[in-house]
Amino acid sequence: MVLIIDAHVHCGIQDTFPPQDVNTYRRSCRETPIGGAVMFPPVAEVYDRYDPSFVDSLWWRDRRRKAHEYLLGLAFSIKDFVVYPFLFVWNDFAWKELERGFRGIKWHRHPEEPRYHYSDPRCALMIDEIRRRALPVILEEEFTETVSFIKERARGVTIIIPHLGLLNGGYNLIKREGLWDLPNVYADTALADVSTIKDYIRYYGTERLIFGSDFPFGDPKRELRKIIELKEISEEERERILGGNILRIIG
Repeated sequence: MVLIIDAHVHCGIQDTFPPQDVNTYRRSCRETPIGGAVMFPPVAEVYDRYDPSFVDSLWWRDRRRKAHEYLLGLAFSIKDFVVYPFLFVWNDFAWKELERGFRGIKWHRHPEEPRYHYSDPRCALMIDEIRRRALPVILEEEFTETVSFIKERARGVTIIIPHLGLLNGGYNLIKREGLWDLPNVYADTALADVSTIKDYIRYYGTERLIFGSDFPFGDPKRELRKIIELKEISEEERERILGGNILRIIG
């Protein structure tokens, strides 16, 4: 049996509403076979999402540093659960941080939130380094930015679109754009409804579909049950979704 990995977990100790430290997460998936998780900092530990004119500062950079230190520490200290830390990129585009053992990237913003400075030369440096290290990117952005990122800015980079596209413009809009057809574009199942998961499998199979919960906003037990109870797939396909696919792309 492949290691079951929850590939979409917010985890930190600075943002405590709701609690999302590793112990709280592990309690939430007690009595499940989940044995590892892709973890990245909560948004509130990276930037002020409620201030569209947000300006970065030393205080926020220190907050991000502490957030990532926490996850890197978990990766090396927990012996009975596997933590795969992802770097949450913000506008300092701290590409040298990738030398520290991060297994992938979280690239995230919602409409009305502060924007990424895509024209900053450091952004291109970050993407080049991501490409060089063959790191996957969990990309949660507005639809037009999602398309530009995949087709122009980060061509060839492995992209995971979370929630089967729910917050990137919607599953069907991404489908019409042809992004799901691209061999480097994956999807995670966090908070996606079962009918959408089934539609994706019908058209694209299971080789680029990844299980995730979106903890603390999603319940790992409930999200796992959606995959376990799928009757349309074989056990081999189920293992791909539950851990095989994410393990393949994080190395």
